[in-house]
Amino acid sequence: MDSVLNTASEQLASQIENHLQTIYQGFETDIAQLVSDLISIMRLGSVEQVPVPYQNHWSQQDVILITYGDSLLRTDERAMTTLHRFLNEQCDGVINGVHVLPFFPYSSDDGFAVSDYYEVRESVGEWQDIQRLSAEYRLMSDLVINHGSGESEWFQHFIKGEGPGHDYYFTTSPDENLTEVVRPRTSPLLREVQTTDGLKYVWCTFSHDQIDFDFRNTGVLKEFVNIVRFYLDQGVNIFRLDAIAFLWKEAGTSCLNLEQTHEVVRLLRTLIEYACPSAMIITETNIPSRENLSYFGNANEAHCVYNFSLPPLLLHALITGQNFYLKQWMMSMPPAQDGTAFFNFIASHDGIGLRPVEGILPDSEVDLMIATMQDFGGHVSWRALDDGGKKPYEINIALFEALQGTVGGKDEWGEARFLCAHTIMLALEGIPGLYLHSLLGTQNDHERVKATGHFRSINRHQWDYSELEQLLTDQTSHHHRVFTAMKHLISIRAQQKAFHPNGTQFTLHLGEQVFGFWRQSIDRTQNIFCLNNISAESATLSLSDLNLIQTQDWRDLLSGQRYEDLLGSIELAPYQSIWLSNR
Repeated sequence: MDSVLNTASEQLASQIENHLQTIYQGFETDIAQLVSDLISIMRLGSVEQVPVPYQNHWSQQDVILITYGDSLLRTDERAMTTLHRFLNEQCDGVINGVHVLPFFPYSSDDGFAVSDYYEVRESVGEWQDIQRLSAEYRLMSDLVINHGSGESEWFQHFIKGEGPGHDYYFTTSPDENLTEVVRPRTSPLLREVQTTDGLKYVWCTFSHDQIDFDFRNTGVLKEFVNIVRFYLDQGVNIFRLDAIAFLWKEAGTSCLNLEQTHEVVRLLRTLIEYACPSAMIITETNIPSRENLSYFGNANEAHCVYNFSLPPLLLHALITGQNFYLKQWMMSMPPAQDGTAFFNFIASHDGIGLRPVEGILPDSEVDLMIATMQDFGGHVSWRALDDGGKKPYEINIALFEALQGTVGGKDEWGEARFLCAHTIMLALEGIPGLYLHSLLGTQNDHERVKATGHFRSINRHQWDYSELEQLLTDQTSHHHRVFTAMKHLISIRAQQKAFHPNGTQFTLHLGEQVFGFWRQSIDRTQNIFCLNNISAESATLSLSDLNLIQTQDWRDLLSGQRYEDLLGSIELAPYQSIWLSNR
């Protein structure tokens, strides 16, 4: 046993050293000491075995609910208790994972300017609530690793020039060559801060209240590894690396997706896998598709990457009734290797990102989509360009409202179109992430936008739980209809081996009106043809185009209808979907 322990321990130390050599190449860093420190922080002094590579820690039964900890409010009850109540009482076992968006004390950006990484925000709950939730559901937490709050104790120590965190922040000179830096916002990159050591310029990729950390300082790395260890101890099983693409800064570069950033992800994966082999990393990189895919590495970086191109492309297809661009993108997507998976979503707490369709959707189509969403009550957020100009960065709108019509205006097919979007998403290769407000059919919250002054608030409604309970039982309410239909879809999905996140996927060519793809189980025993009419007109599809095996029995999993004449045709109503399965 001792020889096995030594071998595993030695391999771990060697892997960490290799990561650190790449990250800190050219810096005077005591690598050996840093290796020892990281092993100590993660409590990996005596590892028993090397993690088995290329393991899929997921199945077709996995669906992750995305929500703020305080999206559901009940009188005289902690918000996290109410969320737990909703999952247990209303979701009937169809949800087995939950991503609780930043539940820490914060100063801005609805949680993404963290002021204390080791505390739970009092208005949400306490660590016991997190632990109880993680005992029943797979728990995803944000690791807001790129930046911290300008009101945090760490930043106050920076201003004083002493105390924990005083050297955690990235400073530079405005005379440096920063013209190539890619930004997701229009505010100035640098913020002037008067400190006891004089005037300093801190780096702010996002807002001036979100100060970027300096990972050239090994103390910052050790602090975040300590945070990872602490979260594991609280029951966190999935780490969402927020804004990770911007982590490493270097003058004269884009400061986006630099090699040191990728190596930090590899290092965190190594440490997390040795500490908890079933834990996962998901990278949040709202960037063009090809750059986004790079965070898979060689199946040695993120376990999952957000499928950021899916929301705008699916939205575009459903409001135009044409699937050309969605289909072209699908055909270009590589299958995820074992040990990796796509994280599919079509709505989130943020807006519908537009950078992920750069090079995929022509500007004219993006402009058409923006104009349509503005007609439906949505807003547009912008980002700065190198030449001082600006470009649309994301559309801010509730998905239920976004799909209430087409480029021709509002129509009577809103609910059907909305459910069609989710039927497509739930069938795609990957793990589905379902935003709470999509599950509930929540509409635009214009009052919250007025109250906060932020466009993203339009899709961050807070429900009174008693009111919500009434709506979910009211059969005349669209909230009831959407919620019931969504749970039905998820329940069917969970029973199909062909919907394993790593099952085979092949894009079908069925014309502009019908978006179709074929899924096959890993053991090749189940085939499902996913057929979706993405238009407001009925569609006819010849079964002979699918080349179905004549000796097998084919039925629609959604309606139960059986198809015996495989040379016949299928009639699809507007926005109808069929999951045609051989078992």
